[in-house]
Amino acid sequence: MELKDKLITSFVAFEQGLTGEHDVLHNIRLEGLKTFEEKGFPTKKEEAWKYTSLNSILKKEFTILPKKEVALDYKEVKKYFLSDSDTYKLVFINGIFSSHLSETTHDGIDVCLMSSAMNKPKYKMVIDNYYNQAVDKSDVFSALNSAYATEGAFINVPKSKVVSKPIEIIYFTTLEDQALLTQPRNLVVVGENAHVQILERHQSLTDSNVLTNSVTEIFAHKRAICDYYKLQNDLESSNLIDNTFIKQKQESRVSVHTFSFGGKITRNNLNFYQDGERIDSTLKGITLIGNKQHVDHYTLVSHNQPNCESHQNYKSIYDDNSVGVFNGKIYVDKIAQKTDGFQQNNNILLSEKAAVYTKPQLEIFADDVKCSHGCTIGQLDDEAMFYMRQRGIPQKEAKALLMYAFTDEVMETVKIPELKAKVAKLIATKLGVSMGFEI
Repeated sequence: MELKDKLITSFVAFEQGLTGEHDVLHNIRLEGLKTFEEKGFPTKKEEAWKYTSLNSILKKEFTILPKKEVALDYKEVKKYFLSDSDTYKLVFINGIFSSHLSETTHDGIDVCLMSSAMNKPKYKMVIDNYYNQAVDKSDVFSALNSAYATEGAFINVPKSKVVSKPIEIIYFTTLEDQALLTQPRNLVVVGENAHVQILERHQSLTDSNVLTNSVTEIFAHKRAICDYYKLQNDLESSNLIDNTFIKQKQESRVSVHTFSFGGKITRNNLNFYQDGERIDSTLKGITLIGNKQHVDHYTLVSHNQPNCESHQNYKSIYDDNSVGVFNGKIYVDKIAQKTDGFQQNNNILLSEKAAVYTKPQLEIFADDVKCSHGCTIGQLDDEAMFYMRQRGIPQKEAKALLMYAFTDEVMETVKIPELKAKVAKLIATKLGVSMGFEI
């Protein structure tokens, strides 16, 4: 049975197996299933998916809802966390919450399970006001997630609260000898003048095929600050479709850094909607892949009010037979005067067989704006390599130094020191060198 048919025919049994959240989300689930049934999975005939084929994924026989809870020892997964105790943690194993590995809180802020928030009357107003309100309901993967999502992170930071330490959201998959489809759903609400830092990671621990269809909604209120990081360094048997929708109010500042180092096919859909003046939106990313890996960044910043800024900067390095896609769009409404929108995508090809498809776009209906976009595709600078070799730096290390320098514009804005060090180490590992400095 094809995956689409399996998902449609399994839906009734899936809903019957739910408990408290069934009544809360029933209509949302039905609407999502209807959209998915009408559209089906996207193909390369669609402009937005022109360079990303899902055929190799959809042929797999996926387990949709694993029932068995799996336990992991902390020592088995310690290396995937930022630190031992300096973060709040929401950890899921095969889509099921692991209380043993997690550290939640309701002390002034809420860092807990989505299912827990769904079933408590005290959170009803938050769920009603925010859940599924930022999502593009026409997007087929978001619709599928709305139909099937049962668990994820619920983060609610009240007015004027500054979260004292970062929050980690980590999804592990462990199934052996069977393909797994997971559909996590995260909701983040950052109140007026509040500040939070969040890291999200999806990590397979076996070589079994995995397809993760993730949706995250972020709401940033007046003068809120939210720094969100995505660390993608999974096995090459794993695939990720990541939809993130962000709504910002007046004078809020939201940044999303995406580090794409691993996985077979990774599709990052990142959507910012500005709903107030003097908003700042930042989208940055580093992609470093090889073999036959494929990473597709699809971004949108919708400037709907005047006097706002957005900054997009994506740096990518491709080796072997890897493929990269960047499709970025800045939309400026006719009332969004004094908009300052910047978009840049720079790519380095280390192999003649690597490929990149880049399409920066501006759609502007206001006349008093400052918007720019650009992209570059090239190889490492031969003159710079020659200069470094002349000073006794071996070729491999010289090459790595140039690539470190290439990514520095993104790395310098990472605000969590432990994450910055971890990403620097991952880059060095990918490049096969040991560097005696931090970036």
